[in-house]
Amino acid sequence: MQTFFDESNRLEKLSKLGDKLLILTSAVDFEIFRPKLETIWISEDKRLGGRQRWDRVMMFKILILQMLHGISDDATEYSINNQLDFQRFLGLQLSDNVPDAKTIWKYKEELSKSGKDKELFDFYNEVLDELGIITRVGSIVDATIIQSPQQSYNRDQKAYKKRGEPMPEETNPHAKRQIDTDAAYTVKRHQIYFGYKDHVKIDAESKIITDYKVTPASTGDCTQIAQLVDEKDQIIYGDSAYGDEKIANDIQAAIKAKSNDSEKEVVLMICEKGHRNHPLTEEQRASNTVKAKTRCRVEHVFGYMTTSMGGKFLRQVGIVRNSCAITLKNLAYNLSRAAYLIKQRERSALLLKIS
Repeated sequence: MQTFFDESNRLEKLSKLGDKLLILTSAVDFEIFRPKLETIWISEDKRLGGRQRWDRVMMFKILILQMLHGISDDATEYSINNQLDFQRFLGLQLSDNVPDAKTIWKYKEELSKSGKDKELFDFYNEVLDELGIITRVGSIVDATIIQSPQQSYNRDQKAYKKRGEPMPEETNPHAKRQIDTDAAYTVKRHQIYFGYKDHVKIDAESKIITDYKVTPASTGDCTQIAQLVDEKDQIIYGDSAYGDEKIANDIQAAIKAKSNDSEKEVVLMICEKGHRNHPLTEEQRASNTVKAKTRCRVEHVFGYMTTSMGGKFLRQVGIVRNSCAITLKNLAYNLSRAAYLIKQRERSALLLKIS
């Protein structure tokens, strides 16, 4: 038998079971993004009357929901209509209208075209800096491959490619829209991947992503590290892919240039790599073990994206759209991680007060 309190009773039960979105809402004030969002999603229709555009903060939260769960626009529309925890996170009730998949795509498209997605990411990091969540005592650099749907060619198309001629599909404007010419192939551990790379720098203590660069998957990990480091870095951790003298010199040069201090240097804790007929010594192995204890924390970030955020997969075409998607993925991770750290800090303060 239905009652007036069915919805509230079900939401109360979800809260007791541990609604992660409720934790995120209580720890993060999404209204702080509104001034930024108002400059991105601008209504050009100045006519009086008619339906108002969707609330900017709610649409931003929908995009974050997408990235937290790794779902498509259609699946997002369905999930909002179907799940009470999604509705509560967005401030919606059962009687409210829900944006459809095309609307979600449109807002995401406007964000990518504005080029201001990185501003949202940097803005929230500034907030975390002020809260003391980001400690800056050490930074870890690494890169992860984020896959796109692979481009497959038939025999005739391969013949065009072999002759260096454009395929008919590449000259057809309608078919060309479906071909991601910005993505690239790469090989890792004898496995072929197609897509992009998310080069990240994380705070060693909090595991918050402090900066990132998006490139085609074929780009080497070590090529972006000089752009990721800055004057705030004190110690840089990395795996053996960054263990080259030229890379070390590039890092130190970047630190000096960004700090305007020719004497400033950063401590490099880069794992060493053995070579044929030149294996690592026992001392080098012991040093690698010490470095790896901190460096491995970046794998926790990638693992969380893979297992708890619906995986690392891209549905867009082109580096502009995919850069925006990766930015939102990194930001969604930071929001989730920050919510955990803030709640952990509150619990510690409460236990200290009780004791």
